[in-house]
Amino acid sequence: MTDRSRMVTGMFPDRESAEQAYGSMAGRGYGTDDVHMLMSDDTRKRYFVPKDGTDTKTTELGSKALEGAGVGAGVGAVTGGVLAAVAAAATVAIPGVGLVVAGPLAAALAGAGAGSVTGGLIGALVGSGIPEERAKVYDKGVREGGIVLGVTPKTDEDAEYFEREWKGYRGEHIYGPRSY
Repeated sequence: MTDRSRMVTGMFPDRESAEQAYGSMAGRGYGTDDVHMLMSDDTRKRYFVPKDGTDTKTTELGSKALEGAGVGAGVGAVTGGVLAAVAAAATVAIPGVGLVVAGPLAAALAGAGAGSVTGGLIGALVGSGIPEERAKVYDKGVREGGIVLGVTPKTDEDAEYFEREWKGYRGEHIYGPRSY
């Protein structure tokens, strides 16, 4: 099985459910460099930027998360802040398109260019190994405020674990190796 066909992806309706899913990955040893995250810029602003408009990384939660992550603090204590820091420091934010992307998917989306939201996002998702039908569902979900997470599991057991856990965290359109 190739890495592309091993990817587990899912869409989450809000920050809390996305943080729980991220926590399941962090709990199995996956870090921010392993996690794909995709959302609209409006969603990032709604869930990950304090109401005073300051950058999430400068908030107490974001700062503690980054400090904790550096010294190996417990997953539960830092998950939310780490996810917020990932959102704040997204690898790609495409002006005019309104997408915020972090992780390995960012390179694919940057390569797709800032054409149209639909063409760029769907093309990047398909290029990352996600079937076109699912990419269209994720595109629509992101435009409606959803957060898409993805990871390439290191083992079949991890893949099964993520698929099962994410459904319990209100994840929708969860796909993994068994879905292909």
